[in-house]
Amino acid sequence: MPHYIAVYLDDARYEKIKGTPLEEKITYLFGGQLKSLVVEVPEDKSEKILKAFEKARIDSRGYIEDVPVAFRRALFEEIAKAKSLDVIDKVLERLDELVEAAKKEDEYIPPPDIE
Repeated sequence: MPHYIAVYLDDARYEKIKGTPLEEKITYLFGGQLKSLVVEVPEDKSEKILKAFEKARIDSRGYIEDVPVAFRRALFEEIAKAKSLDVIDKVLERLDELVEAAKKEDEYIPPPDIE
């Protein structure tokens, strides 16, 4: 059974996918106040994520939650680059790097990138 990861979009992220086929896949929450993309994660790959990040869990909806900021950031970077939601393999290729970044988050959560 697949699981899911929601990637929330602020205005800057939305601008990076605006006008692409991804725009049609946006899910609107709370009356359109919050936008997200939903990435499907096969069960074998979700197990890798859960093993890599001890705080990660699957909620009652089947969504993988409590993954580090570094993982979510990398997931969006790959989505924006590929203009596709089929990027979980690319993110998992960077898993060792993301695990190291996650360890640093326990001490300090990085602020969002603002240009």
